[in-house]
Amino acid sequence: MPLAEAIELGPRDKDILRRLASELASIAALPVHREKAVLWQKLNDLQSVRPMVWINEVCWHEMNAGDELTLQCEHPWAREQEVELRRTLYQWRHLPGDMIVSDYLACPLAIHSSDFGIMEQVDIVKTDEANDVVSRHYHIQISDFADLDKIKMPIITHNEQATAFRFAAMNDVYAGIMPVKKTGQTHIWFTPWDWLIRWWGIEEAMLDLYERPDLVNAAVERMTDAWMAELDQFVAMNLLSLDCDNTRIGSGGYGYTRELPGEDFSPQCVKPHNMWGCSNAQIFSEVSPEMHWEFAVKHDLRWLKRWGLSYYGCCEPLDKKMEILRRIPNLRKISVNYRCNLDRVASEIGPKYVWSYKPNPAVLAEDGWRPALARAEMARVAEKARTVGAHVEFIMKDISTVRYHPERLWDWAHIAMEVSEESSK
Repeated sequence: MPLAEAIELGPRDKDILRRLASELASIAALPVHREKAVLWQKLNDLQSVRPMVWINEVCWHEMNAGDELTLQCEHPWAREQEVELRRTLYQWRHLPGDMIVSDYLACPLAIHSSDFGIMEQVDIVKTDEANDVVSRHYHIQISDFADLDKIKMPIITHNEQATAFRFAAMNDVYAGIMPVKKTGQTHIWFTPWDWLIRWWGIEEAMLDLYERPDLVNAAVERMTDAWMAELDQFVAMNLLSLDCDNTRIGSGGYGYTRELPGEDFSPQCVKPHNMWGCSNAQIFSEVSPEMHWEFAVKHDLRWLKRWGLSYYGCCEPLDKKMEILRRIPNLRKISVNYRCNLDRVASEIGPKYVWSYKPNPAVLAEDGWRPALARAEMARVAEKARTVGAHVEFIMKDISTVRYHPERLWDWAHIAMEVSEESSK
């Protein structure tokens, strides 16, 4: 729950933030960002010029070369600001791909959701104490119909005074350097199975798809009800903000498109049909298309129909499931996992949707760095896409480790851009 308290910074903290913001402002003013925005827009409008490249979900604890990410501020709020500024500057210097730096600083509204009433109960095993990517063993909290009552409808609140304090502090610190813009809830990840699996247990849930389908359907439907209740509150409280900009969409890249926000749009009141929707069922990697429809996509449609355009998928291979995904009326982008069969992707997805291709991050985690292997993977995808006139984004994500060699990721970003630019010739 956000606290409403004044933010008072000392001169040293202000100086640090202002110096970083000044550097960021110089970068944001470069014309390349407008050029890249057009390229992202063309990709999402199925008129791509070349594959686009973006990196996220970085193992930041392994990235601190030359103390570029070492925090110097003392105030907790200032340190939060400093983290974002330093990471943005670092990515621009070393692994930009087709990233776009905003020409303003975002002040998120102090929005709080009570979520779904169940907190995961989990045992954790770590291989690196500095890494927030861990192995989990979940304790079962849903095992019968009565347990579904544990899933509560979220309650949304906006602490306007807390927002005012944040906004005032940012305007004070960054005055004359970069404008500050209040932003509400942008892109929403609708992922019922990412939550259910933590309360149900993986083996238990997979067996229940067969043994207790009525219970599974009831659980997914209740989760859908909960998400819809949350969205209705965002709309009623006018807390939504557009995401057809350099906002991440689903597990992919930016949301630029000429199709959004659409003609039925008021800047004073953003609605879901002005925005991107998304969904996935990552745990369904080995589930049949029939079960994927029955226990995921069929329920997702209630949510996805509310949005202007939609993105589907994350880590689950979907090349064998296009028959069910075509039933999503506003689908525009599909996650293509590196395990997918490229011939099938070309024939089943083709140029009708954006391929949000996820290269294998394991190449960054090997004992030795093999740049030729990274290049070959992306070159195969780019060539296959070119033969059918498809539209591709390379999204490097889920980077658990680079074995404390950040230069591997820098190199990967350079290779990805070379492959992208070569494929357009």
